Amino acid sequence: MIELCARHSLLLRLILAATTALAATALAQQVDVGSGSVVETVAKLHAGQFVWEPQVAPEGPMLLIVNTKTQRAVLFRNGVPIAASTISTGRPGRETPTGVFTVLQKEVVHHSSKYDNAPMPYMQRLTWQGVALHAGHLPGYPASHGCIRMPAGFAKLLYGVTSLGMTVVITNHSTAPRIAPTPQIVASGGAGVSGDPEGPVQWTPERSPSGPVSIVVSAADKRAVVLRNGVEIGSGPVTVEGPVGGTWAYALRNIDQSGQHWIRVQLARKSKERDPSVPRSEWQRFNAPESFKSAVAGVVAPGTTVVVTSDSLRSGAIAQPLTVMESAPRG
Repeated sequence: MIELCARHSLLLRLILAATTALAATALAQQVDVGSGSVVETVAKLHAGQFVWEPQVAPEGPMLLIVNTKTQRAVLFRNGVPIAASTISTGRPGRETPTGVFTVLQKEVVHHSSKYDNAPMPYMQRLTWQGVALHAGHLPGYPASHGCIRMPAGFAKLLYGVTSLGMTVVITNHSTAPRIAPTPQIVASGGAGVSGDPEGPVQWTPERSPSGPVSIVVSAADKRAVVLRNGVEIGSGPVTVEGPVGGTWAYALRNIDQSGQHWIRVQLARKSKERDPSVPRSEWQRFNAPESFKSAVAGVVAPGTTVVVTSDSLRSGAIAQPLTVMESAPRG
C-alpha cells in the first residue's frame, strides 16, 4: 500500500511538473502590443502567439469573432477589441462551420468522446456535434477536426472571462466593428417600424428565465428567433425591406439616459468605409408586430446580440434549438 501511494505521489508530481511547464510555455507566447493596439498587432502574430489587453475595456458585453480565413480570433468587450489570438480551425474536408453560435457548455478538463479521448483543455462547446473552443496544437494552418484550437494561455484566459450563452461568430470574411443606433426590432414602438407581417408570435421566456440574449433575424424566412442562454424562448415574423446580403452582428454595449448603444460588426465583404456610424434609416427597413417588439424589448440588456442574415434558418441551419449556424458542423 505504501509503495502504491508513493507511486501515485510520484505520478502526481510528474503531472504537476508537466502542467506547469506547459503553462509557462503558453504564457511565453503572449505578445505585448507596445505602443500599438490589439487590431494592429493581430496581423503580426505568429502561430501560437496571442495578445491580451483586458484593461482597454474592463467591463461590458463580450463577443468573440473567429475568422477561418485569417486563422485569427478577436475578443470584443463593450465593442472594443481587448484580445486576439492565432488559431487552427478545421482542415479541408472537416471545415469548421461558419455562423452564429452560443457557448453551450464549459469544462476546464475535457476529453473528446468522438476522437480517441483526445484532450481538450478549457473546452467551450459551440455545438453538440463536436465543435468547440479549446487549447490545442497550432501548426499555423487549419488542422483540426472542426474545433477552434487556441494557445493554452489564451484558452485559459478566455475561459475565465466568458459565460454560458455568450455569442461566438465564426466567419471567413474580414470584420470591422461599427457604432449602430438602436435597432428598431428591439425598441418597442420605435419610429420607422410599420406593418404586421404574417405569421404567429411565439413567446415562452420561462424556458430560460435568465442569461445572455441573442436574436437572429432571417431575411429569407422573414422571421426572427430569440435565444436566451442558448435556449430558444421566442420567435416572430420580421421583414426586411430591400436587398439583404451576407450576415451582420450587433451587440448592445450599454443603456443610459439617452437610450441603447449598439456595436455593429460587419461579417460580409464590403468596400472600405471610413464612417463608423450606421444611418438610422437602415433600421426603418425592419417591420415587426408591436406585440413581438414589446416582448423582445423586455428581455434585452447589455450583452444582447442581434444577428441579421440573408440565409434561411429552416434548411438545416438550426441543427438543434441551442445553436444557430449557417452550415452543419463536421466534427
